[in-house]
Parts: sequence; structure tokens; C-alpha cells
Amino acid sequence: MKKGLRWKVILTAAVIVLAVFISLPLGEKIHLGLDLKGGIHLVMQVVTDDAVNIETSQEILRLQELMKKKDLASTSIINPKIDQILIQGINPDQEGKVKDLLDESFKNWDYITGSDRVTLTLKADVARYLRDQAVNQAKETINNRVDQFGVAEPMIQRQGNGERIFVELPGVDDPDRVKNLIKTTALLEWSMVIAGPAVDEATLLQASGGQVPEDARVLKGDPKRRAEGFYLVKKVSTVTGKDLRVVRRSVDEWNNPAVAFSLNPDGADRFEKATGENVGKMMAIILDNKVQSHPVINQRIQGDGIIQGQFTLEEAEDLVVVLKSGALPASIKYLEERSIGPSLGADSIRAGLLASMVALSLVVIFMIFFYRLAGLNAIAALILNTVLIIACLAYFKANLTLPGIAGIILTIGMAVDANVLIFERIKEELAVGKSIPSAITNGFKRAFSAIFDSNLTTIISAVFLFQFGTGPIKGYAVTLTVGLVANMFTAVFVSHLIFDLTVSSRARKLSI
Repeated sequence: MKKGLRWKVILTAAVIVLAVFISLPLGEKIHLGLDLKGGIHLVMQVVTDDAVNIETSQEILRLQELMKKKDLASTSIINPKIDQILIQGINPDQEGKVKDLLDESFKNWDYITGSDRVTLTLKADVARYLRDQAVNQAKETINNRVDQFGVAEPMIQRQGNGERIFVELPGVDDPDRVKNLIKTTALLEWSMVIAGPAVDEATLLQASGGQVPEDARVLKGDPKRRAEGFYLVKKVSTVTGKDLRVVRRSVDEWNNPAVAFSLNPDGADRFEKATGENVGKMMAIILDNKVQSHPVINQRIQGDGIIQGQFTLEEAEDLVVVLKSGALPASIKYLEERSIGPSLGADSIRAGLLASMVALSLVVIFMIFFYRLAGLNAIAALILNTVLIIACLAYFKANLTLPGIAGIILTIGMAVDANVLIFERIKEELAVGKSIPSAITNGFKRAFSAIFDSNLTTIISAVFLFQFGTGPIKGYAVTLTVGLVANMFTAVFVSHLIFDLTVSSRARKLSI
């Protein structure tokens, strides 16, 4: 063996051994995507108005506390819009102090003053940031819930910078439970009850003249939790799920499944203050805008409590999961929900494998018929190319999808195209009387630029597909990119090495 070839042989052998080692066992290393394994596909939109509204509610609480500390009086502080706070009934003598307070502690808000009132509006850039963060946090929260549930190889992706989130869960055993787990917004709130429960909304609002007060809202009870009827509760919550520090499954005094919780220091202070000031009144525990229970406050509570609601064991465990993963910062709308059965996946696998085998067989026949023994060179490089693609998918734990199989088939075509270019250049060199070793060397050199350009432009297209595509489109882009990179190694480096090893310097004829 020539000295210059020894390192090439060692490198190629090392790559083959490493690729096989990484790939095996295939069943554990290659995960099937949604279209092959079955599962559920969800498209949801985050209602980012909720995030802005929650921020406004929390700022109202903070404003009330600060004004109380500074002895600044007002008749009411409400939010007429999701991004506005209206302070009414300000003492004219204290107007300057109110402005100083707002300048010092509410820098994210613009405000205008009128007769005995101030209107604050959340700055546009802050609102944009809150909306963007709401989508990112919702994506992270959904991801945490799915992880805790144990779904293997989920795909959870935000669509660009928009408000949509795509979720694909291949191979789920209990799709209904997973869907319910994701759909639960888990906006947990504790709010003081003003009136209720009542059999209908009209009865509930009799004391307030049939109108909902500006600082209140009407909520319906969850009949599954024995909280039937309608409730008039404070619009601004005392504490929310954001204030949770610890949450775990427990039991209530009747030994029924329940959820115990502890609040963080800030939430505990607010909770203790509210319960201390409202002994004998009801506090509603609200989950996703439905009253779960409305216990009477018997004494000041420091920050630990229990959520009751006639839960089953499974419901209590799922509620712990969604609360541990964090409440969604906003509610979500479901734009699309699609279930894919495993039978469809099996059919897709058979069709994909059949297409791959047919494509490979036709390529083998074509190469041997047109290029004789040199065609075997291309086939060996092609087989190695496929092995490298599988190894890369296994190493990066990528999901194999039906479009991904299409990417592998296209790569086979691109690999053969590279060998065809090389063989045609070699034949041209032989036609002008070059020696076989010289024709092989020059043929590879002349074909390299065309192979490199075509592969590079295709890879650039695949990168854009991966960046802006979703789900199966990403799978197609991954296999195509990996295949083209492997093709540069197999079609140019390995194929040349095989020629160098099989053709002697004194050869007078080349089977091409």
C-alpha cells in the first residue's frame, strides 16, 4: 500500500466503525416522528392580553399599598382596560405627591392627569415585552408539563416571533389525559368573595343594582367540585399561582385527595394580610376562571393551605403537575387538534422503506449498467453515505419522519449525481489520451467545484427549511443536510480512495 493512502484507509475505517457503533441498536437510537409512530398534533395560540391584564392587576395592588403607606387617599383604583389603571377621587392637595409616587415607582407607565383623577397606560415597549415573554413562558411551561408526564421525544416549538405554539407528541399511550394536561391553563388565583353563591347571575347582582361593580367580576363555580352557582369576586386577586413555592398532593380532613401548597414570602405576606382583614368572609380558590371552592376564613393564615375540590387521585396528581410546572402566563386557544393513529404510521413506514429500496435498487442497476465496475465504487460510497446519515440521526437523537425518509431518498439521488459527474470527467480525460491514474486524479479535481456548488446551495435551502419549518419539514431538512455533508466525504474522498486502492499505476484499462 502506498504511504499516502495509509492514513486515508485508517480514517475511512475509523469513520465506518464509529458510525456503526453510534447507530446500534437502531431501535433505541432512532426515534420515529409523529407521522410514523402516531400521536397527537396541536396548534395553539397564546392569548397574550391575559399576561398584560395580570401585570396590570398586580400593579394595582402595589399602587394601593404604596398610596396607603404614604397616606394618599383616593376613592377607587380600577383598570378600565387591560393596559390601563385609573385612580379616581384624588385629593387636589395631594396631586403633586401622587405624581412623585408615580415618577418614582411606576416608570413603566405613562400617565395623564385630569380633575381628581390620574390615568396610567402601560408603555408600548413594556407591553410588547410582556406579550413576548408570555409566549416563551407558555412554551416552557408546556414543555415542563409534558416532561413530567413522561412523553418521549416531544416537539414543542414557537412559530417565529408570533403567538402560536406547535406541539407534537409521538407515541402517546393516553392521548386524552395528555391533551387535558396541556389544555389546563392553571391560572390559579385566590380572591375575596363579595357575594354568592347564587343560582343565577341576576340574583347575584341584585344587591348591586344588576350591574357588576368596577372592581369585581362574576365567575361560575365548577359543579364537579361542589361549587355550583355564580360568585361575585374581587377583580384583583390576593395571590396567584406565581406566588406558589411548594405544591404537593395531600388529603383533606375527610381523607379525600387534595393539593397542599406553600407561598413565597411576598405572596405569604399578602395572603396573611388579606385573611387577617377578612376573618369570617369567604375567599374563592379559582382555577382557570372557575371557582373550585370558597372556604370561610376562620383566622389569619400565614401562607400554607390546601386546595379541596372532590378530586380523584389522578386529578390531584395532574393538578400538582401543572402547578409545579408553573401556571401558564395567559390562556390559550386551540386552533388545530389532530390525532394520528399508529396504523397510519405503520403504513407510512412500509411505504417509505419500499420507496427507499426501489430507489436504491434502480440506482444500483443504473450505475452498474452504465459504468460497469466503476459503478460498484459508487454503490459502496452510497451505502457508506446511508450509514453516516443513520449515525448522525442517532447521535443527535433526531426524530425520523416521513419527509425525513424523503430527504434520505433525495440524498441518494444527489450522491449518485456526484459520482456521475466524476465518472464523466474521468471518461473525458481518458478520451484525450491521459493515463488512468492521471485521468482519475484530474476527473475528481474537475468535478469537485460542480459537486461542491450544488451541495452547498441545497444545504443553504435546507437550513432555511429547518429555521422556518415545523415538525416533519424540520425532519426533511435535517436528513437532507446530513446526507449532503456525508456525500462530500463519500463521493469525493472515499470514492477516490477506492479507485486508488483498486487501480494500479500500470493499469492499461479502466472498467468505466
